[in-house]
Amino acid sequence: MEKTRLAGSFRDPDGFLFFREGRLYRQVNERYRSDYDHLIDSGLYDTLTRSGLLVDHEEVDTSYALTGDAYRVLRPAKIPFISYPYEWCFSGLKSAALLTLEIEKRALEAGMTLKDASAYNVQFRGCRPVFIDTLSFERYEEGKPWTAYRQFCQHFLAPLALMSFEDVRLGLLMRLYMEGVPLDLASSLLPGRTRFSLGLQTHIHLHARYQRRFAGSRRSPRRGRMGRKSMLGLVDSLEGAVRRLSYRPEGTEWSDYYDDTNYTEEGMKRKETLVADFLGMLRPRLVWDLGANTGRFTRIAARQAELVIAFDVDPAAVERNFEEAGVGDGGDVLPLLIDLTNPSPSIGWAGEERSSLEARGPADTLLALALLHHLAISNNLPFDDIADYFSRLCSSLVIEFVPKEDSQVGRLLVSREDIFDRYTREEFERAFQKLFEIERAEPIEGSGRILYAMRRR
Repeated sequence: MEKTRLAGSFRDPDGFLFFREGRLYRQVNERYRSDYDHLIDSGLYDTLTRSGLLVDHEEVDTSYALTGDAYRVLRPAKIPFISYPYEWCFSGLKSAALLTLEIEKRALEAGMTLKDASAYNVQFRGCRPVFIDTLSFERYEEGKPWTAYRQFCQHFLAPLALMSFEDVRLGLLMRLYMEGVPLDLASSLLPGRTRFSLGLQTHIHLHARYQRRFAGSRRSPRRGRMGRKSMLGLVDSLEGAVRRLSYRPEGTEWSDYYDDTNYTEEGMKRKETLVADFLGMLRPRLVWDLGANTGRFTRIAARQAELVIAFDVDPAAVERNFEEAGVGDGGDVLPLLIDLTNPSPSIGWAGEERSSLEARGPADTLLALALLHHLAISNNLPFDDIADYFSRLCSSLVIEFVPKEDSQVGRLLVSREDIFDRYTREEFERAFQKLFEIERAEPIEGSGRILYAMRRR
């Protein structure tokens, strides 16, 4: 019976994740027995799972274990799509930070604490964050400082502060620094006025200075005792610092895209109807909306699919989409910041800790609306290459062809030479029909655009 350890699950000696016949399991090692029993017996597990803060699990027979030192084997509830902090918008990362702090407060009430505060311990069900690492809890020792404090600051507070005060795109530093943004780097990049913020001065600037002081030193820093009341005060201080950070999504090129299109009102309604009809015909459970912008068509897809992952390269558009999706229960849509011309790669130890975008697929259906011309003209990508990549990401496809005469294509050609002689409907259909079968093709009246529904051959 095939059992495979998850490539990125090797850092914690208390246990690890593994696959058995395509299903995910978590092994709890014997050395974690006392902490695991306290997590369950204290009622903390029930409290967190009932509140939707911690992923729930069922215990299965230890015969499922991968190694002989297993104390328990858990089958955690499924997270439908795995995303990473460098793909989250500002509000996504902020909500994950606040979730982590809320869990730490509840853990302290139950005589436990988080031994790590990694952003990778959080995933999303729609726009709702959920903590996924059941083995992150340990018994609280009176007087012991919070061992996860530095990690929280590097994984959450530092990138959020940079996104808020400098540039929202600096969240992508998490892709370069998997252990979190170094505090000395964050301190040097943040504007001087942040030193007048008590939270940022304490948890980033002074924290960075403290790290520099003892870097490379043979002397261990003196770690004072920290009682439970002081621990709660630290968590409250971090929470206040996080809550005061903000980002207003405005001023980027595509965040107001739907306010500046060449669709007539009737044409837009026709496009919405066709997208709904095509998706009804394809009947997907999981949709990836590529170039989703602020999510107008994402929400149409969410009415028919179980989950829609909405990708866009524009951070303001993703932020607005996340805010809009979160107005409801947020259960059907997850907006993420991803550049399709440079999608998230496999990174980490041996290039296997975090999976590439493609490895996390395929989706049942891709939505590629008002996207093709950006890939083919802005990025000089041949139709054959686009078709090949899309075929690896999905089983079916709803895609919009935008002719060269379209005003949006004209905007792309204003500042560059038109070398795109092969940008034609005929060439588009030739390339995609190698890998997809066209099931429907319908014009969008008043626009010159064509909407296609295709299935992979």
